[in-house]
Amino acid sequence: MIIHDIQKKYKIILASQSPRRQQLLKGLGLQFDVQPLDVDETWPAHLKHKEIAVYLSELKAHAFDLSTCRNCLVITADTIVWLDQQVMPKPKDRDEAFAILSKLSGREHEVITGVTLRTTEKTESFCSITKVFFKELSEAEIDYYIREFQPFDKAGAYGVQEWIGFIGIDRIEGSYFNVVGLPVKELYDALEKIK
Repeated sequence: MIIHDIQKKYKIILASQSPRRQQLLKGLGLQFDVQPLDVDETWPAHLKHKEIAVYLSELKAHAFDLSTCRNCLVITADTIVWLDQQVMPKPKDRDEAFAILSKLSGREHEVITGVTLRTTEKTESFCSITKVFFKELSEAEIDYYIREFQPFDKAGAYGVQEWIGFIGIDRIEGSYFNVVGLPVKELYDALEKIK
């Protein structure tokens, strides 16, 4: 089985402090260490759409020094929310969160996660794209969500697994887990290639 083979061959490191990614990786049955990296998450202006998410995941992967761990497999990821040909950022404050959620209200957007697997021998990257459809959100609903859930660490100012996902999302097309932060089925398939 892939998981057993990977665990025998590599020490797995998740270079992310996201508790959601950690939970999803545990759900795959992998044992891993968490070693987040402090990386400047900016990208060249000419990059668009999935190129941004993959660029950022590769940037994080290559920031990890594998010379100290020859049998390590580093997993990095970056998730962006894409609307109107631009990235909806992690909000800096309540006003920015309100503005972002107001833009998403009643519309379709894309959640794009770039994932990179890196060992001393090779690097594999891929991305997963999920379409998310929000209902029209009232100002009161947006206000309540921001006040109660403080979504300032989340791309697009929301977590699908939180209250706003329960009441605000009409449907999704693609991987739900991608919207949470890690497309685990696609990751499992990628582990097959790198083992």
